[in-house]
Amino acid sequence: MYYKKIRSAVLASICLAILAGSVSAQPADTTKGGPLDLGKMWTFDNPPSAFFQKTYKFTADEKWFDEARLASLRFADYCSASFVSANGLVMTNHHCARESGTGVTRQGEDLNATGFFAKTPAEERKVDGLFVDQLVKIEDITKQIQDAMSGADGAATRSEQAQLQAREQAFETVKQEYSTKEGWKGLELQTITFYNGGRYALYGFKRYTDVRLVFMPELQLGFFGGDYDNFTYPRYALDCSFFRVYDNGKPLKTSHFFKFNINGVRDGEPIFVIGNPGHTERLKTVAELEFDRDLQTPATIQLLRNRSAALQTYNETAKSDSVLNEIFSYENSLKAYGGQLEGLRDASLLARKAAFEDQFKAAARVKNLPADQLNTWDDIAANTAQLRAIFRDANYLAPSERTMGELLTFANVVSQYSELLASRPQDAERARSLLETPVVKNRALEEAYLEAHLSEAQTALGNDDPYVKAALTGADGKLRSPKETAAYLLKNTKLNDPAFVSDLATRPNAAASSKDPMLVLARIGFPRYVAAGRQARQITQKQEVLRGQLGRMLYTVYGTAVPPDATFSLRINDGVVQSYNYNGTKAPILTTFAGLYDRNYSFADKAPWNLPARWKNPPMELLKQPMCFISTNDIIGGNSGSPMINKNLEAVGLAFDGNMESLPGEFIFVPDANRTISVHTGGIIAAMRYIYKADRLITELTGSPAVVKPKPAKK
Repeated sequence: MYYKKIRSAVLASICLAILAGSVSAQPADTTKGGPLDLGKMWTFDNPPSAFFQKTYKFTADEKWFDEARLASLRFADYCSASFVSANGLVMTNHHCARESGTGVTRQGEDLNATGFFAKTPAEERKVDGLFVDQLVKIEDITKQIQDAMSGADGAATRSEQAQLQAREQAFETVKQEYSTKEGWKGLELQTITFYNGGRYALYGFKRYTDVRLVFMPELQLGFFGGDYDNFTYPRYALDCSFFRVYDNGKPLKTSHFFKFNINGVRDGEPIFVIGNPGHTERLKTVAELEFDRDLQTPATIQLLRNRSAALQTYNETAKSDSVLNEIFSYENSLKAYGGQLEGLRDASLLARKAAFEDQFKAAARVKNLPADQLNTWDDIAANTAQLRAIFRDANYLAPSERTMGELLTFANVVSQYSELLASRPQDAERARSLLETPVVKNRALEEAYLEAHLSEAQTALGNDDPYVKAALTGADGKLRSPKETAAYLLKNTKLNDPAFVSDLATRPNAAASSKDPMLVLARIGFPRYVAAGRQARQITQKQEVLRGQLGRMLYTVYGTAVPPDATFSLRINDGVVQSYNYNGTKAPILTTFAGLYDRNYSFADKAPWNLPARWKNPPMELLKQPMCFISTNDIIGGNSGSPMINKNLEAVGLAFDGNMESLPGEFIFVPDANRTISVHTGGIIAAMRYIYKADRLITELTGSPAVVKPKPAKK
């Protein structure tokens, strides 16, 4: 794994060297586009006090937002979490903890199969490398960054590359300045971009690095139903885990935490999610979304599907947990991208985007914004048309181990060896170091990746394309299948022979004239990729500046009444507990443990609906208890592990997923059937009480084991 990361980074550096160079608070009409199609991922820089008051008749003052922010955490660099006790207890999802849990597994253990519970504080296990971040300082740095980008003569006179370079330099300058300021010293500093560059902020995090695993259910409970049930509802998953933050060797004492309310939620109740949504693109123009619909998203789905299939075949014999986690990730992404593509192909959703675009343009004209800004949509459309023209070469000929395998990727590196030496003789020693013969650990997996690449290139580029023709044409002049070609290339290449590679290094022009079949292929494909990549880089820089211009206009027109796109920065969003219609029926607002067992029995206890032995004979009282529930909150990847709280700052749930209808949320928020799925806090406590006998945790979360019995679900 380390080797692959290094190789990818080196290839990227080679490529770079070659390339160098006011809104109503009421919900929007569901038949029309509007500003709130951009969602409700509010920032703590500008808390939505007025919105909450008008929408829910709820007054959230500065102290309320401060408590909500300080009790919430960023879990490593991929999930969300929260403090849930005064002793540093941290709650997040099982799927966020899975890697950490397996990382503390000791010889003879299988924590995926058995789960984990530390019965005493001494048994809590430190997870090396794991950290959680608490946001403690926020500063608006918009003026400093935008002034730096525009320069003395104004942004219009500076190239896109110069503006972006100036922005990066300004980020570093600001961080250096604040690192010595009182109140900021010792904090982890991060610059945050809002509205694609319409606003900027500096965040200061208190980082905790002594984090210990306390509780994690079995994989069969945390991921019950597997990929089949992923992004679906009704749902039956105990997707929770608990860690503890230590400070100077002792549990952290904190006054900022969400108390557990195990009596849960009521139909129609306002509810709030606090977390770090990773990435949305709701400010994208219609032209950009059509590009995603026609090219980018289908290509991504194809790549993910083929690589997941290869890994699944490989893992039938390898039985590796790390590969299994990678497969889970691929399958999760496949379902997510599939839902996004379905949304992009929904004419009504694109019509909503077009309607809002027209509203936005009209509002911008009313503001008398300069003509060059009003042309932004047309400029983005023109750039997008250029990206369409080069997409196939830039996408299908891009070398990496996961797209075309180790050896063909290495062939692309070797094919540029002579050029790199000629253009950058000062890098000769470094260039020679790149010619390290790759070690192919599994030939079958290597062949599967290569076959997938050739199949994708054939479909996208066509049989008459020079690259495809050179790859698939056999000695008899007939086309071979991608599978036959992959086997032929691996059998006949010498790029896995150190002596052959060493000879290439001693003769600078040898790679350019070699008849090695992979080098022949790389000499055709890589120059095309580089040319397309050069153009794509220039166009992307223009697009980034134009999107920033669009973001500034959005902020000018709507201000903070419309939240910015997600950027894996702390947000709070609001919703209500509410059912929806699906599959010809109506979804319940919550599910119970009885449903878990119904699903288990219905599938005859077969994976992925099988249950561990200790779950096989549940007490009757458990079956009545709530397990998961739904709400209209606006979440996306990165929100995993986010606490679900009520108006009293009490934890009532733990967000872990969305339904299928939520997947277009990457580019539009439509709350009609979009639902967030959360583990019910009453369900967490019920599982601890009836199955895990985790009295120590129950006491910590609720105050006393005597009050842990949640109310049964209402009929």
